[in-house]
Amino acid sequence: MILNLEEQRKMEHSGYRFAGENGHAGVKICHWTKKSILNQGECYKQRFYGIESHRCLQMSPAIPFCYQKCSFCWRDLSLTRTQWNYDYDDPETIIDDCIESQKNLLCGFFGNDKADKVKLSESNQPNNAAISLAGEPTFYPEINGLIDEFERRNFTTFLVTNGLLPEKLKSLEAEPTQLYLSLDGDSEKTYKSLCNPQIDNAWSKLISSLEYLPSFNCNTAIRITSIKGKNMKNVENYAKLIKTADPNYIEVKGYMCVGYSRKRLTVDDMPEHDEVLNFASEIADEIGRKVVDQSEISRVVLLK
Repeated sequence: MILNLEEQRKMEHSGYRFAGENGHAGVKICHWTKKSILNQGECYKQRFYGIESHRCLQMSPAIPFCYQKCSFCWRDLSLTRTQWNYDYDDPETIIDDCIESQKNLLCGFFGNDKADKVKLSESNQPNNAAISLAGEPTFYPEINGLIDEFERRNFTTFLVTNGLLPEKLKSLEAEPTQLYLSLDGDSEKTYKSLCNPQIDNAWSKLISSLEYLPSFNCNTAIRITSIKGKNMKNVENYAKLIKTADPNYIEVKGYMCVGYSRKRLTVDDMPEHDEVLNFASEIADEIGRKVVDQSEISRVVLLK
């Protein structure tokens, strides 16, 4: 097993459920999935892209694996692995187990009078995979097969990467519905200070991924996690990097002080929505894009 029993129990206590036998894949119910079932709101991705929050499967095939230890990450970074020298489970097993675990995690809502019974029934048949729960998904050796299998089951797929495995992006034969690339610093200095890369040539690998992004046929998006006083500046530098990637969308999202990030950052590092909007608007002006939508509760702004 990749994670020992104590580490697994720690994550399960936080709401994770593991899929397969090797402890690298798993699922966790998103806050907005629960909210949607109770008709108390939906994820901004539903507003922006039409994804149904109550039918979204938030999962990862590579939970412990990442080349970064970002200060704003909600994960317990002590569990991070940077080398995959382990056995791994096949895509079919991972997806089957994730769906079954999601059903089990949501079963308590059937006893909740406030739950929308139609949405609850539909939640047992998810149709979108947010391949972004934790870790770097492209670490998984069968990432092509995973996307293929989701597509075979009529899922849409939103794949999030930090761009430090450009060779895996270049070998993606099965494209997701939307590919996200995280860009959390305008320069190598800012990037290193916030993302704490565990390899020496991380910035050059990120640049390589940015340069390769225009070759994809699927929708692409740049995600900027905005941290007050730390990376919400030097708009012209972001503009150059974004123009290189030429994505369909740019999401500028405020840092949220949740999970283990509270051990590294504070609520003072969370920008207000107006600050996120102003930052996003400056980027939009610099790159000739427009602000087309926003979600104040999630502190996120969409450029197109």
